[in-house]
Amino acid sequence: MTTTTATPFEVRRANFPDTMDFYAPGLKRWQTSEWTPENAKRFLPVSVTGSACALGCDHCQSKVLEGMVSVKAEEDLFALAQRLKAQGSEGLLVSGGSTRSGGVPLLPHLRHVPRIREELGMKVIVHSGVVSPELAVGLADAGVDGVMLDIIGADETIRDVYHLDLSVADFDRALGLLAEQELRIIPHIVMGLHYGKFLGEYRALDIIASHPVSTIILVALMPLVGTPMAHIPPPPVEDMTEFFRATRLAAPGTTVNLGCARPLGKAKEDLDQAAVDLGLNGIAYPAEGAIAYAESRGLEAKLYEYCCSLTWTGDADVAYKTVEVA
Repeated sequence: MTTTTATPFEVRRANFPDTMDFYAPGLKRWQTSEWTPENAKRFLPVSVTGSACALGCDHCQSKVLEGMVSVKAEEDLFALAQRLKAQGSEGLLVSGGSTRSGGVPLLPHLRHVPRIREELGMKVIVHSGVVSPELAVGLADAGVDGVMLDIIGADETIRDVYHLDLSVADFDRALGLLAEQELRIIPHIVMGLHYGKFLGEYRALDIIASHPVSTIILVALMPLVGTPMAHIPPPPVEDMTEFFRATRLAAPGTTVNLGCARPLGKAKEDLDQAAVDLGLNGIAYPAEGAIAYAESRGLEAKLYEYCCSLTWTGDADVAYKTVEVA
């Protein structure tokens, strides 16, 4: 008797339409010969703490926050959203630096979210960090469109990279708290987070697969200038593509996207092609030729000028322009 095992690409086709989603949020200036986004401000990241963070993680050192729009002392989140809406923005990723407990201090700002969504018609997703029961309830009451958080599967990484006095169980518990509130959960796994090496990624995947998440986002360590990891290379491409395979097979019916952070150059081209071949659903800021490659595999390419976490909006959501590739 012969037993056949479906490939990740076949698993994807069995569970999803033959489309490949590509995303270009307004997080940075970007274009290729295949796609030039029309509105770089359509979806913007906002920090509620400015450039301040209590952790000083070895891979970031608050550098990521410096590129975000800050809520100024003289305005609240709604006023900021009004200002950005007038400049062409249609959605916000509300984030910020972490507290010593591992969460982003979002609670004082959540009262503005219903007005932003209802009066301005904007999408609001948040990067929460490790949530408390109070924050989970607050996010649900505010009606946020989705909640993003990194899931770390190694206590050593939590301690040595994030400088947090937490354990893997706390990240698992955070997912449970969000699930209890029936929020759309968008967990991220940073491949190579432990100084460029795989350590807890597969455990993180197991944890995520045990919860009802909306979308899984895979990103890679991106060494930033001025951080302790500045000269540490990301993991080998083959290690990351093998993790693509594992993720697709571990979560056959869950949308899996390749997110913004990953190496540039040839490595990016290889990763993007592997993302198509190994059954991922979408790619943020695709490499040159990635769109054509997806079409060569029989997938209809769709382009969205917003965050790859907003996977449930799709063609039915007229707040964003969807561009069909000719």
